[in-house]
Amino acid sequence: MAVTLPGLAAAEEVVNLYSSRHYDTDEALYETFTKQTGIRINRLEATEDQLLQRMKAEGDKSPADVLITVDAGRLYRAQSMDLLQPVRSSVLEKAIPAHLREPDGHWFGFSKRARILVVNKDKVKTGEISRYEDLADPKWKGRVLIRSSTNVYNQSLIGSMIAADGEAKTEAWARAVVANFARAPKGGDTDQIKAVAAGEGDVALSNTYYFARLLGSKKPEDNAVVANLAVIFPNQKDRGTHVNVSGAGVAKYAPNKANAIKFLEYLATKEAQEYFARGNYEFPAVAGVPLHPVIASWSDFKEDTLNAAVFGKNNEAALKLMDRAGWK
Repeated sequence: MAVTLPGLAAAEEVVNLYSSRHYDTDEALYETFTKQTGIRINRLEATEDQLLQRMKAEGDKSPADVLITVDAGRLYRAQSMDLLQPVRSSVLEKAIPAHLREPDGHWFGFSKRARILVVNKDKVKTGEISRYEDLADPKWKGRVLIRSSTNVYNQSLIGSMIAADGEAKTEAWARAVVANFARAPKGGDTDQIKAVAAGEGDVALSNTYYFARLLGSKKPEDNAVVANLAVIFPNQKDRGTHVNVSGAGVAKYAPNKANAIKFLEYLATKEAQEYFARGNYEFPAVAGVPLHPVIASWSDFKEDTLNAAVFGKNNEAALKLMDRAGWK
């Protein structure tokens, strides 16, 4: 755990940020905020679980003003642990689409990532698969590559499917998908992409930025991985592709609440959105912000507008469902 919380300054001059983000462009993001407002950022970086446990242990003595992390499942977990407080801000409510923020203002999404299908162009014909539900088709037996059920991205996807298709139908789907696995789940999204490229399977699930990292890499070996692969945005003819968020909320006992809200409102500015989204090939949450050139061609996909709090809340049920389906 990286801890960088220097001696605290006066409340009007500081905001204490607990963050699981660690992208180089975030440095410019924070520096610009301080330059514009005079508010210094004290940052503590750690994993999501470490941050939540720390905030819980600190209780009402916690110096945390803002928690910033990825995935609505984790944001909902922080909310359910009573670590965040509701915030009303006309700036945030106007800038951030309703489906990307918790309805009562406990947290707000500031960048988006879509969960896509990655396929081998030689093995999968155009139009052969177009929905998440298609992964259950027996024709994909021995061809599907997906990471573990313990991965929060998969839990959120399943949580969105529970909302769309119902729990019983989603569990039947999960059992059928497990029967189609090319191998036991292992590794991260990048590993699934590389496995498709290596011929271990023909279709994988991945967040968009993992594919974009390889596509935009300066390393020829990374570019070679995706050279014969294609991306598919599922469910374009019905509810749209599942979209998750990287987001933030104001800590329950924030000693600098006003500054915390100013920081969140800053993250919703177009200037900050460019830093925030470009750092990881993500989609901005705010409309009208230019995309990273690597993903610009993906700008017109239809996204599922199910509120992120719904599939965040469904994460626990999703994990239990996947366990019952034999998804390890």
